[in-house]
Amino acid sequence: MATATTTRTFVIDKAHSETVFQVRHLITRVRGRFSNFEGTIEFDQEHPEASSVSVSIDAASIDTNEPDRDKHLRSADFFDVETFPKLTFQSTRIAKTGANSFDVKGTFVLHGVTKEITVPVTFLGVATDPWGNARAGFESEITINRKDYGLLWNAALETGGFLLGDEVKISLQIQAIAK
Repeated sequence: MATATTTRTFVIDKAHSETVFQVRHLITRVRGRFSNFEGTIEFDQEHPEASSVSVSIDAASIDTNEPDRDKHLRSADFFDVETFPKLTFQSTRIAKTGANSFDVKGTFVLHGVTKEITVPVTFLGVATDPWGNARAGFESEITINRKDYGLLWNAALETGGFLLGDEVKISLQIQAIAK
């Protein structure tokens, strides 16, 4: 007897999702985003540990609202988008940590460096939009050290210290639509 699966495939709706980051610059924080990304979530609401996530971000789509800075970020000093065009994440394990919270462990590739990371994710629910499409919502926030991924460029300040911080906070707001 075959068992029914409750897994549904959801595709990230880029128009209703965002991938943003912030990093210390001198004495304040600079915020930016990636405007081109895609991903698939195989989500089993009854058995979330059986779910999986795959995300790909176009590194050249970085946008900090300053064209000259964005050009520098795309260069070999930072993302080197000609050599490393994508940032990717592929889940390997999902563990429930609360009623609607999960630790999603997986492989993250940035700037040609592959690391196993754990991303805390909150499931926001499933709703039906006015056109009858099922949508699922997720959010996450994680901090990484850019130097762990070979993003080493910095400038020393005359007053001591460096222009850029090493820690980068990444926030994801994801709305995905059922296929």
